[in-house]
Amino acid sequence: MKFFYGWWIVLAAILCQFSSMSVGQAVIGVFMNPVIDDLGWKVWEFTLGSSLAVGAGAISAMVAGRIVDSKGPRPLILIGSVVSGICLFLLSLQSNLFVFLALYSIAGLVGWNFFGPPVINATLSKWFISQRGWALSLGSIGISLAGLITPFLMTFVVDSFSWRTGYTTLGISVVVLLIPIAFVMRRRPEDYGLQPDGKVLANGSAQDTKINQIEPTSLTVNEAIRTKSFWSLVFGFGLIMGALMSVLIHAIPFTVESGFSRTIAAAAITVNGVGNLSGKFFWGYALQRFDPRKLVFLAYSLSALGVVLMLSTPNNLNITILFSAFFLYGLGFGGTIPLSQFLWAKYFGRIHIGAINGVAHPMTTLSTALAPVLVGYGYDVYQTYLPAFILIICAYILGAFIVLISKEPVLVETSKSNI
Repeated sequence: MKFFYGWWIVLAAILCQFSSMSVGQAVIGVFMNPVIDDLGWKVWEFTLGSSLAVGAGAISAMVAGRIVDSKGPRPLILIGSVVSGICLFLLSLQSNLFVFLALYSIAGLVGWNFFGPPVINATLSKWFISQRGWALSLGSIGISLAGLITPFLMTFVVDSFSWRTGYTTLGISVVVLLIPIAFVMRRRPEDYGLQPDGKVLANGSAQDTKINQIEPTSLTVNEAIRTKSFWSLVFGFGLIMGALMSVLIHAIPFTVESGFSRTIAAAAITVNGVGNLSGKFFWGYALQRFDPRKLVFLAYSLSALGVVLMLSTPNNLNITILFSAFFLYGLGFGGTIPLSQFLWAKYFGRIHIGAINGVAHPMTTLSTALAPVLVGYGYDVYQTYLPAFILIICAYILGAFIVLISKEPVLVETSKSNI
């Protein structure tokens, strides 16, 4: 049997999402203390940069999603890698807060968001149907590897040289890695005479019937936003993503404040990456067999439990408990991409999934942009992360419950726009 090109798309997705997560989120905690100590900024001022990038990316996602549907991800990845490389290099030269915020905003608007999850996972959903759970899980391994590798390596670079060298290193790496990868990416299998999952289908065959049963009618954007299902996923995953990103960005400062060294803090982030990575295989397997809504509730209950354990560490300075907490947080985190994207495609189909994700993304990520800043502000006010982390636990449980009780839209017949 001929090797299905869609698995090359999965490999490219791993590298794209590794790069996006590395430069956009995974290194924020690594750079935070060195930058604010050197330049005299406040915690919330530094975290505002990444939040502005998330907000800007949410805006550009509305355009990027339609480009993915019509032209594929390649032009977006090429533009995003070049812009990201330039912005990261300029970040290494600046010493002004407004320049810092402007560069992060530009990078989020037309930089790493163009090779991040909204673009990449919409592409994967177009290439797979029956194997979509595995494709999304494996493709998001890059997110896990970024949490596993990047904080540890960049902590070494920043502590050994400087935060300016760190930004330069990231900029060069993104350009060198992603420009070749862009030429591997394709829009959808039908453009090349292929079928999703590599199926060779004849009209009216048994396989054709099976695929049609698995893949629902694709809704347009206008149809999707009129459903309760759309808004349930938006609000549910919005709360979850805000909680996840807040912990990720503030993990190293929280761990250091709790009494551990920066080396232990970086190791804890690496343990998070191990949990995140190992979870990919569990969630990929589970998505082929169980209700994804129940899996969402399980995933973020584990992450919430991890945060509970984190809050116990300042009292005992127990490294085993600290690492267990970050492992559970990472295990739940590992389900974010496969679980959410599986549900979006399951509820609304694959034909217009880029555009639907593009509309949902700004609303889903609003809390992702605001929550880390609010957590930083809360720390500046109370000089402790305790109140903010308690709210994070509540956000996990509430968001997961909203997704759990969501209902798949009742779809009628395929519209002409889907043919």
